[in-house]
Amino acid sequence: METIKVSDCMSHQFVSFSPQLPVLEAATKLVKNELLGGPVVDEGGHLVGWISEQDCIGVVSQVIYYSERVAMVNDVMVTKVDSVRPGASALDLANDMKNHKRKIYPVVDDDNKVIGVVSRRNILRRMCHLVNHPELAE
Repeated sequence: METIKVSDCMSHQFVSFSPQLPVLEAATKLVKNELLGGPVVDEGGHLVGWISEQDCIGVVSQVIYYSERVAMVNDVMVTKVDSVRPGASALDLANDMKNHKRKIYPVVDDDNKVIGVVSRRNILRRMCHLVNHPELAE
């Protein structure tokens, strides 16, 4: 059986958010980068939360309705965030994603600093590549 680690399929290019960023700006970054969500990090790059389209949509609708831009990312972000380490099994993570309907996880190092993200698509792409090109299996 092929072993695929999170580090084999994670993306090192990701968009992170400051807790003090206005939600409207965070929503704009999500839309511009076509993301479902992203990690919220402190000044040192350590994971402190997660913000998603779902977290933003209600706030942005209030901005449209009331013309007020008051909410910050730390007002709406999720603070209990499941993260993964780069050495974790991507196949185990894929199974967890399937069972819990999660789409994307932040990848953190031993100091809880965000070093990337891994999505269902990242893992599926790697699995399909290995199935279609077994000679490249490690």
